[in-house]
Amino acid sequence: MESLKGKTRGEDLYEQVSAVIERRNLPWSKLANVTTDGSPNLTGKNVGLLKRIQDKVKEENPAQNVVFLHCIIHQESLCKSILQLNHVVDPVVKLVNFIRARGLNHRQFVTFLEETDAAHQDLLYHSRVRWLSLGKVLQRVWELKEEISSFLELKEKSKEFPELSDENWLCDFAFAVDIFSHLNELNVKLQGKDQFVHNLYTNVTAFKSKLILFSRQMSNKSFTHFPTLATQKEATRNTKKYCKSLDDLQREFCRRFSDFEKIDKSLQLVSCPLSQDPDTAPQELQLELIDLQSDSASKENFKSLKLTDFYASLNKATFPNLRRLAQEMIVLFGSTYVCEQTFSVMNINKARHRSKLTDQHLRSILRIATTKLAPDFDALAKKGDQQHCSH
Repeated sequence: MESLKGKTRGEDLYEQVSAVIERRNLPWSKLANVTTDGSPNLTGKNVGLLKRIQDKVKEENPAQNVVFLHCIIHQESLCKSILQLNHVVDPVVKLVNFIRARGLNHRQFVTFLEETDAAHQDLLYHSRVRWLSLGKVLQRVWELKEEISSFLELKEKSKEFPELSDENWLCDFAFAVDIFSHLNELNVKLQGKDQFVHNLYTNVTAFKSKLILFSRQMSNKSFTHFPTLATQKEATRNTKKYCKSLDDLQREFCRRFSDFEKIDKSLQLVSCPLSQDPDTAPQELQLELIDLQSDSASKENFKSLKLTDFYASLNKATFPNLRRLAQEMIVLFGSTYVCEQTFSVMNINKARHRSKLTDQHLRSILRIATTKLAPDFDALAKKGDQQHCSH
């Protein structure tokens, strides 16, 4: 992690990245993948960071192809905007802010929930930068909507939130709760470290198929996978509208993720080499695939070993091209999850009152917080015992 002060243009980012690579003596020709959040200063066609990196790699090694990916979690989050549910989200956020942003209202509401033995003891805030935030907020408000209505009547504020008594709006709200629940479920599957890109993209592909199923069932007035919506009397009258929303979402998912689609065949080949047809594989891999699929020992290893260990176990002389393709695919980062997690740690530590925190301090803190290495405390303790402090 490098600290950027001032401008963050494509050239500024490139200079910083280039300086780190040169300082650590890393060969540009070995660069296999760059994954970003898709911002313009990174992806600009002419002066973006990725264009500059591509030019530099081609200069060093014309045969090297760098795989540029747009974070799969970020793309999934962007797909939600196509649903056009602002007429539901805005009043819900306004309602939560009315209760939570004012100390007296918040205390009285919590007390009211305790007195009525409600299922939850508080509302959740919605943060636009948190991936799962909106779905959880909608779910919580829905589950407490009766208590919220009673509380608003008590405070004589019901007129400020007429939506809570509007059956059509409540029906849209119920649809939003269910669809965001499905999106959150997908989002959780896309999170985590050490995720093979093929597994991430498989989850997205499966979700596209689920959306087709949802739309088909919805058109037949079946709400099997929309339990909240099924409780609403107005649901059957609005199925056409909800089918359109589901179809729009499915098309948006198909429109995005084109960068993953480009490498899908290679990912499938690495993920399931024993079931691949050698005729459809690249020429340099065909004979190696036949050898692999004919080798009973390799078949057993594929079942029992992790994917990385399986390819590491292959003979270098017999399967050079398969091993190389596996290396190129397995090292890919499908998301910026690791970066986002590190930024969260940084924000926790980089508080305003810690004015003496330098870049070096922060770098050390982040290294400790994100490393998988376990310190040998016994060795450190012994080393400390050997030091004699002067008095």
